[in-house]
Amino acid sequence: MDLLNTLVDKGLRRELPTREEALAVLATSDDELLDVVAAAGKVRRRWFGRRVKLNYLVNLKSGLCPEDCSYCSQRLGSKAEILKYTWLKPDEASKAAAAGVAGGAKRVCLVASGRGPTDRDVDRVSKTIAAIKEQNEDVEVCACLGLLSDGQAERLRAAGADAYNHNLNTSEATYGGITTTHTYADRVETVQQAQAAGMSACSGLIAGMGESDADLVDVVFSLRELDPDSVPVNFLIPFEGTPLAKEWNLTPQRALRILAMVRFVCPDVEVRLAGGREVHLRSMQPLALHLANSIFLGDYLTSEGQEGKADLAMIEDAGFEVEGAGTTTLPKHRADVAEAAGQSGGCGGHGGGGCGPCGDGGAEPAGACGPVGTAEAAPVAAAEVPAPAGEVRTDLVAVRRRGAGTDLPPNA
Repeated sequence: MDLLNTLVDKGLRRELPTREEALAVLATSDDELLDVVAAAGKVRRRWFGRRVKLNYLVNLKSGLCPEDCSYCSQRLGSKAEILKYTWLKPDEASKAAAAGVAGGAKRVCLVASGRGPTDRDVDRVSKTIAAIKEQNEDVEVCACLGLLSDGQAERLRAAGADAYNHNLNTSEATYGGITTTHTYADRVETVQQAQAAGMSACSGLIAGMGESDADLVDVVFSLRELDPDSVPVNFLIPFEGTPLAKEWNLTPQRALRILAMVRFVCPDVEVRLAGGREVHLRSMQPLALHLANSIFLGDYLTSEGQEGKADLAMIEDAGFEVEGAGTTTLPKHRADVAEAAGQSGGCGGHGGGGCGPCGDGGAEPAGACGPVGTAEAAPVAAAEVPAPAGEVRTDLVAVRRRGAGTDLPPNA
């Protein structure tokens, strides 16, 4: 296809596609899907080889959020039967993080529900960062705490935070339809505060909330302009008990086309396969590794993910390799710019998390962000087709019952 040849050429030159080209990727047919994946895979390999970065989420404070994000299981008024607990102590969080690092995670994403941290909360997180880095000096730490107030980004950076995650989630035009307690502009401002403080910015989106192709392209182009080092792509986890529980709009094929479009628009950025991958990609997850160069290991914020050992087997079986701690994630031209700007050089990368997802709607918790998880293996290949419109699917979504906030060992 001429379209794909053009997009590959542009991706290898780090040239922005046109909006029409990005929309055309989303409009390709299932018959063309493998061609689309192969084309985007050439761009992914040019900038990231066959490396896959592993990230691990630690949910520092779960549930009881005052924000009303429709996608989030931790939102105000949520009836989702998730774990609810207040702040983990630094040693508890460090122990949880150590499990992820032992499983191969290069980055630990510290997530807390809420609109944003108080100054006391920043102190708590600062102590947690210190405890984690005392045990694992080389691990990257990304904070995901919601909207930041003046001076808080600088305090987190001084405490050792390498990155900050705050997702845009959807297009500016439709943002008010999913959240009313804060604005799209609030989110943009927080990402910019993190960048100005010298942290690596992580900001992404949630697909599957009923948005149009134009909305998806709008938010990805906005992310390209904002220029985060990492872009988590979350797929809505329709939790029972949330307003979007019946929004089953994705197929594995559509999810792959969305990932390919993100890769073409953000060719040299860490694209993270985040919350909802097990639910919506199912048995086609390995194909997504040809598009994304980063995933979350194990569970998410409030939902369970694929077993950590299954993640590692999937990476190996697909012909990829786990990125080592001594490897710089970002391509040299981006890492050099980050270092010159005083950012932690080579982070680049919280479902949710960076973090990627949040609150776990396949998204992020209100105000904050990250993915979610439970005590038994997630039903990765349970369904062959998306649920009929208007139907709640409880067989594909497992609520986390292990790890942080419980007495059970984590999934890593």
